Amino acid sequence: FDSQASMTTGLGIKPLQIKEQYGSIWYLLNDSHANISEFILKSNVPGLDFIRGHKDLAAADAAFVSELAKEHKLRKLLAPVMDQYDDILIDCSPSLGTLTINALTASDGVLIPMECEYFAVLGLGLVRETIDKVRSNTNPNLKIDGILATMFERKTAHSREVLELISKEFPEDLLDTIIARTVRFSESTVKGEPITTYASSSTGAVSYRRLARELIYRGGAK
Repeated sequence: FDSQASMTTGLGIKPLQIKEQYGSIWYLLNDSHANISEFILKSNVPGLDFIRGHKDLAAADAAFVSELAKEHKLRKLLAPVMDQYDDILIDCSPSLGTLTINALTASDGVLIPMECEYFAVLGLGLVRETIDKVRSNTNPNLKIDGILATMFERKTAHSREVLELISKEFPEDLLDTIIARTVRFSESTVKGEPITTYASSSTGAVSYRRLARELIYRGGAK
């Protein structure tokens, strides 16, 4: 659900393919007669399917401005395939516009990636406000699965200070798992593979497996 299509690229789809509207989530949002099952792609990871992103998702706010119940478009779109998957992850852009509201409306829970930078912390309050508004208007059962500290650099005082600040401000939501910065993430993106298959024994892969276990323990994933 990200106009930069970062997840799509990270799963091995080439830039020229991403330019095509047909086959993308953007096309599905604009064609009420399209069958979502025909747009689902198989990744190289067993059990992991996905739908392509597209750059035109950036125009969603303007495209759907006059549409009734626009906050529920994604929920209706996903309804036919909800029972086919244990979990459905919606990769959102950093903005809090129409697409993010759609994602929150369609979700049971939200995982908030939090880069260990001070400006990211300042934006966290706005994210929480948006979640509260969604709870009040379109999805009263939405819960916060956790705040995930990412891009952490243990050797820098700034990263440690930001992590401490998040811990003090949001002690119940901050997850124990911390994702440290590593070049392996960039390498895996270039290769079009998840970190868990590209470098399965790396600190990044170990951390994400730890995250999965923590979310399962907290009830945020099956």
